[in-house]
Amino acid sequence: MPAKPTRTGRKAAVAVAAGAVLVVLAVAVARAGGTGGTDEPERSPAAQQPREVRLPPAGAGFDYQIGGGYELPEGVEVVSRDREDDPAPGAYGVCYVNAFQVQPGERDEWDDDLLLRDGRGRFVIDDGWDEPLLDISTDDKRARVAEKVGDWFDGCAADGFDAVEPDNYDSFLRSEGLTTEEHALELMKLLADRAHAAGLAIAQKNTLELAPHREEIGLDFAVVEECGRWKECGGFTEWFGDQVYVIEYEPAGMAWACDNFGDTLSVVQRDEYAVPAGHPDHFRAVCPRP
Repeated sequence: MPAKPTRTGRKAAVAVAAGAVLVVLAVAVARAGGTGGTDEPERSPAAQQPREVRLPPAGAGFDYQIGGGYELPEGVEVVSRDREDDPAPGAYGVCYVNAFQVQPGERDEWDDDLLLRDGRGRFVIDDGWDEPLLDISTDDKRARVAEKVGDWFDGCAADGFDAVEPDNYDSFLRSEGLTTEEHALELMKLLADRAHAAGLAIAQKNTLELAPHREEIGLDFAVVEECGRWKECGGFTEWFGDQVYVIEYEPAGMAWACDNFGDTLSVVQRDEYAVPAGHPDHFRAVCPRP
């Protein structure tokens, strides 16, 4: 499938956003070794208890708040927020994590060799969001990326989120051929195992071409941007049923998604940066009810 424009890394573009640690000893030892970056804070003993993975309610009211949390709109039961934000009280919480690229301003938190470089030694950048891609081209590098991102997952669980949304699964499309679909699949399998060990469900973010692998990878549901605009929502429902949570950014895409899937899927239209209520650029709409 040809590459399409994507809208990712929204949290880093605006300054509006202000695990359960695994009880397996091997994880604690690996975490102590580090992968570059700062250590996560120690979690309380209560937060270290394993818990059962719980899936989001299908077709429920949905909001996408990764640019900053705000009071839940009426009828919302599922909310995605950035990992540095708090989960929304009373809702199923999805924790947004930039797992395949690096937020602007966070390059120093990663080991230098985990940042993807081209043949001239330059960072490979997602120009749309000024995000360096992570180098996931070897088993060792994937394991190190998964350990660092997995620590973030543990933090999401400890904070009370129910699921994680690892973004930029499709970064191989922007990697100048230096990473591949297979590399992405192998890293996502590590991330899915880590999420489930922490008691978190895990979402596939976009990337329809890899949806047929959802069961072997262990993905539980899908968070999809602009499947109405690209008329591919049905491709995601083929693999994820009605547990597809849709974000549109343009009126035409929203209209198509509502007309074709508004009665079965969770669909919301947000402004480009998903800024919180009260911000002058905030916009939110849902499908009209019959």
